[in-house]
Amino acid sequence: MLSPYSISILVCSVLGLGLAIPSNTCIVMGNLDIIRKKGKLSPTDVIFLAKGIVNILLQCELCIEGMLLVFSQEIFYIRQVFGFMNTSIYFLTYYNFWLTFWLSIHYCTSITNLSYEFFIWLKRIMSNFLSQLLFLTALGVFIVSAPGFWIVYEDSPFQSSENSTEASVIGFRKLFSYFVPANTLGCILPFCLSLLYLVLTFSFLLRHVWRVKNNDSGSTRPNLQAHVTALRTIFFLLIIYTFFCMSRALIFLQNSLLSIVSLCLQLLSPSVEAAIIFQASNKLRWIILRRFWRKSRRNTET
Repeated sequence: MLSPYSISILVCSVLGLGLAIPSNTCIVMGNLDIIRKKGKLSPTDVIFLAKGIVNILLQCELCIEGMLLVFSQEIFYIRQVFGFMNTSIYFLTYYNFWLTFWLSIHYCTSITNLSYEFFIWLKRIMSNFLSQLLFLTALGVFIVSAPGFWIVYEDSPFQSSENSTEASVIGFRKLFSYFVPANTLGCILPFCLSLLYLVLTFSFLLRHVWRVKNNDSGSTRPNLQAHVTALRTIFFLLIIYTFFCMSRALIFLQNSLLSIVSLCLQLLSPSVEAAIIFQASNKLRWIILRRFWRKSRRNTET
């Protein structure tokens, strides 16, 4: 008989798979369709394509973790399995944080038109070398995440009774000495930088609105929808991953209401991010709607 804790994990796992995999697959296929027609993606589309792939992998990892927690929790005592799953989830999470950071830079440099030399240089780099930057970011995140596997692998869960206390203290010190710098580089640093560029974009929007209100020339007022969409997208992405990191920290509270809520947030976060990406990209919405319309039309004709 499954407990309410296990049932909630199973429901969220199935719901996450049913929502995240199709939606993020649509993001990937939509961007591949843009490549097929135009031969090149914009920086925003490149980042959305990378996020779609990362979210598919992250959703699969989270669902496997949830299933193992329900049906075979003992497998987490195998150091190789626990180390691989823990490291891969942290790698995908860190990389998604950095993708949000690059997206915030692109929005800030492309829609604010800041005249400072540093922002002009950033805009040029984002336009010409974004793919290389994303690859180097993935490599750096892997270097940060990979040592976590060896730390878990070296600390055996089977210790002698005489040295169990001493071994647990040493193991805790190793984990603490790794996770503090790893989380700083993988979570805190990109979050703070993304928040900084979000504030810069918001301040430019306020300054722009103030200039428009005080414009007496009678010219047509520009559309600020791009600014609002950019701010809303980055803000929602930061909110989602703040909850995700908090839920990862609470995962060890077994069979409690707080742990159930945290696991559900993790399992549904890739689906929520896909919805955020769809609201940010008119091209993706149009491609997906057109594709579904064609399929429905073919079905009605047959």
